[in-house]
Amino acid sequence: MFKQILSKLPRKSSKTADNREHGGNHATYSGVSGGARSSDLVTGKSGNLSVSSFPAPNSMADVGWKGANLKPNGNHVLSSYEALPAFKDVPASEKQNLFLKKLNLCCVVFDFTDPTKNLKEKEIKRQTLLELVEYVTSANGKFSDAVLQEIVKMVSANLFRSLTPQPRENKVVEGLDLEEEETSMDPAWPHLQIVHEFLLRFVASPETDAKLAKRYIDQSFLIKLLDLFDSEDPREREYLKTILHRSYGKFMVHRPFIRKATNNIFFHFIFETEKHNGIAELLEILGSIINGFALPLKEEHKVFLVRALIPLHKPKCLAMYHQQLSYCITQFVEKDCKLADTVIRALLKYWPITNSSKEVMFLNELEEVLEATQPPEFQRCMVPLFRQIARCLNSLHFQVAERALFLWNNDHIENLIVQNRKVILPIIFPALERNARNHWNQAVHSLTLNVRKLFYDLDPELCKECLLKFQEDESKEQEIEVRRETTWKRLEELAEKKASGGESVYIPHKANSNGSSG
Repeated sequence: MFKQILSKLPRKSSKTADNREHGGNHATYSGVSGGARSSDLVTGKSGNLSVSSFPAPNSMADVGWKGANLKPNGNHVLSSYEALPAFKDVPASEKQNLFLKKLNLCCVVFDFTDPTKNLKEKEIKRQTLLELVEYVTSANGKFSDAVLQEIVKMVSANLFRSLTPQPRENKVVEGLDLEEEETSMDPAWPHLQIVHEFLLRFVASPETDAKLAKRYIDQSFLIKLLDLFDSEDPREREYLKTILHRSYGKFMVHRPFIRKATNNIFFHFIFETEKHNGIAELLEILGSIINGFALPLKEEHKVFLVRALIPLHKPKCLAMYHQQLSYCITQFVEKDCKLADTVIRALLKYWPITNSSKEVMFLNELEEVLEATQPPEFQRCMVPLFRQIARCLNSLHFQVAERALFLWNNDHIENLIVQNRKVILPIIFPALERNARNHWNQAVHSLTLNVRKLFYDLDPELCKECLLKFQEDESKEQEIEVRRETTWKRLEELAEKKASGGESVYIPHKANSNGSSG
């Protein structure tokens, strides 16, 4: 009886004995959720980081510890957090059991908001995570159901947590240089990095059977993984980008769901919040996915282009992800040239009116789309397109006008314009003539003269016709202006005459076309 009571008391065991005792005891905490990370990674076949690449934070020689105040699941307090033996110190038959114990040990989550708290335990976990990465990298047998389940539990416990953004008023301010914005770094990154690396190597491992693993890396897991893309830490988003891309490649059954879930993130961003940190990374993954679409394109992919990708031009923070978005749009046009008309008309629909920097981005993207556009599609949209380009040519912001003129430097676009000059030149000639006469910027003035000369050399008769039409329109505008000024002058004289005689002034007026007075 006395021995039974003593056996229930907590005791600090030796380093060799406690490996056997505590290894199984941590299984209770495998369902923990939270965030923990470490910053050293082992060298391996699929990784690009090494242990020596990162300093070990608060490394400890003594890994045995007793009496920690850790709350892995909110209900139990872990009384002891001890290191387990290394894989090299156990026989091959015991390695899988040890692997499971180490996974359970790493399910305990530490608080990194206080850098002085639980230093020894954090170091134990960091070293254990490194061993897990090395084990997965060098695995030479298929992972069993039990192992897959514990792997997903450990990853979920560490990575899936509520993201608490730092309070900032407006993260995206018009005209702000986004690259100069202070980057938010997660204090738990020393552990999180290794967990991300572990997950990446697990997904990429040839020993991970997709048919078995898909039961654990399921839709719920993928949704939580996608939620992490809103992390403010760019290092985490970079890892997530690679992990999701590898998952998309490995788990074919989940591909439609990943596309649909990404679609929903875009909808939420475009139509509700206009705030999300990971749009650029998600678009980068999609760029690669779109590149692999089979031809002819499925209808669902075309719907995705029209309903999700094109509306992404609307938010004010377009500069944060425009490069990746432009690549995705261009990929669609290169896959199916018939989409060029749809894309160009959509760009015109979202064309900015008062934001010059955004207008330059649109012109950059327009050039890439036009480069992949064939003559039949170009002819369908060239009239509204060059009306907009004419407005850009006359922009007082020199970068907008200059970028529009640079379109003529592209041989393919120039050929399209030349082939359809009888339609295009009458639209843009007034803008070219006004620029040539009095644009304030010398560079814009010189480029305009070059473009105008190109047309004069190519088709002087058409240019003369356009010039005559421009002069006629100009004279008509002058006549209208003179009549307007004359009318106002007559009204002013009438008003002065009435006022000097002390009479009230009554000015008759006609009803306009809508029937309202004015």
